[in-house]
Amino acid sequence: MAATLSSCATDLDVAIALADIAGPPALRHFRSGVLQIDNKRAEQGAFDPVTEADRQVETAIREVLATARPDDGILGEEHRRITGSSGRTWVIDPIDGTRAFMCGLPTWGVLIALNDGNAPIIGVMDQPFTGERFIGVISDPPHSLYRRNSSETVLQTRPCASLAEAVMCSTAPDAFANDADAAAFASLSGKVRLTRFGTDCYGYAMLASGTVDLVVESGLNPYDIQAMIPIVEAAGGIATNWQGGDCAQGGQVIAAGDRELHALALAALKP
Repeated sequence: MAATLSSCATDLDVAIALADIAGPPALRHFRSGVLQIDNKRAEQGAFDPVTEADRQVETAIREVLATARPDDGILGEEHRRITGSSGRTWVIDPIDGTRAFMCGLPTWGVLIALNDGNAPIIGVMDQPFTGERFIGVISDPPHSLYRRNSSETVLQTRPCASLAEAVMCSTAPDAFANDADAAAFASLSGKVRLTRFGTDCYGYAMLASGTVDLVVESGLNPYDIQAMIPIVEAAGGIATNWQGGDCAQGGQVIAAGDRELHALALAALKP
C-alpha cells in the first residue's frame, strides 16, 4: 500500500488507505485467544491496557504516512510524536476501545484524523471486524458518510431539544478525570432519558448516525477525539469542551446532535 499511494493522492484517499491497512493487523489479534496485554500505568496502580495490536496497527499506519505524506507530523498513542514541517498533523488512535478489544467486544475502532494546524478537517473511524466505516470531511459543503460493504449512506444527526428525551453515551462511569467531573456527569445523567456506558468511539459514531443525542466524557487525549469531530460536525452535530470551546486537544468533551440540546447540557454540567 505504501508503495502505491503517491504524494499526489488526496488527503481523503490517504486517510482511507490508512484505514484499509490498519484492518489486517488488528484482525489478526482480535478474538485470537493469545492476545498479549501490557499495562502502561501499572506503576501508578491503575489499569491502562495496550496490546500488540495497538502497536502493530500504528506502526503500519506510520509506514504509509512516511511515503504518502513525509512532511506531515504524526501524533499517535503508542509511538513518539513526529513534528513534521508542513504544519499539518495526522492524529492516530490505532485501537480506540482497547478494553473492548481485549474482551472480544466489537465496540472499538481505528481512529484517523488530519489536523490542518487549526482543527481536524478529516476524520475516519473504521471497524474492520464489522466492516463499518464512518467518514467526516470539513469542506464546502461538509459531508459525513457511513460505508459498509458496497453500501454508502449520508450521516445526519437527529433533532432533540429536550434533556428528558435525550440518549447519552459515555465510555465508563469511572473514566472521568476527577470527582468534580464525575459528579457533574452524574447530575446530567439524572436529567436524560437513558445513559449508556461502554461505547468508546462508537458513541460519537452513533450520534452522527442519529441514534444517540449526547456523548459526554472527560480526561480524553487528542487522539481519542480528533477523528470524531469532523464525523460529528459534518453530520450536523457539535463537539466542544464543557465550556463550549475547542475540544480538539481532549480533556472535557461534549458532543450533541442538536445545538439546543448542547446548550442545555452545557448548562447542566456547570457547578
